[in-house]
Amino acid sequence: MRVLAIDPAVRNTGYAVLEGDPRKPTVLGYDVITIPQKLIQSAALAAIRTHLANLILKFQPDEVAVEGIIYVQSHQTAITMGAARAAALIAAADHGLPVYEYAPRKVKSAVVGNGNADKSQVAFMVRALLGLSETPPPDAADALAIAIAHLQTSDPLKAKLLARRLV
Repeated sequence: MRVLAIDPAVRNTGYAVLEGDPRKPTVLGYDVITIPQKLIQSAALAAIRTHLANLILKFQPDEVAVEGIIYVQSHQTAITMGAARAAALIAAADHGLPVYEYAPRKVKSAVVGNGNADKSQVAFMVRALLGLSETPPPDAADALAIAIAHLQTSDPLKAKLLARRLV
């Protein structure tokens, strides 16, 4: 199975593509889609959708995994994050791909073993688990973590462990 994982945001959307065995996946690519501040939000959302559509065509994933909605104190931030998430979901839907959502705490727990882990802990564990030579940027590390969590849920043995840990 090949998964495209997305950590959506209007200005810095992280993505990762992993394939294969949930215990030792192959990293096909990861990066951050950076949208210039000068672009208005609607143009930024269109750019996210286009970038993700191009990644879908390039990597031909079987499934898409996205980070779920997180709690934020500002309604404006929540609306903006939701819009970026919608752009990602539409890109996947345009290509007929199933989309799976993972709560941030569950992703952190799957990768670090602690749902309250900070970004540096997630990045460190992603690097270690995937055998990367360098620590990925935070948004890409989050996308890699989402992909790892998704692959774990496709492995019946790890899915049981993950469910026990998260409940």
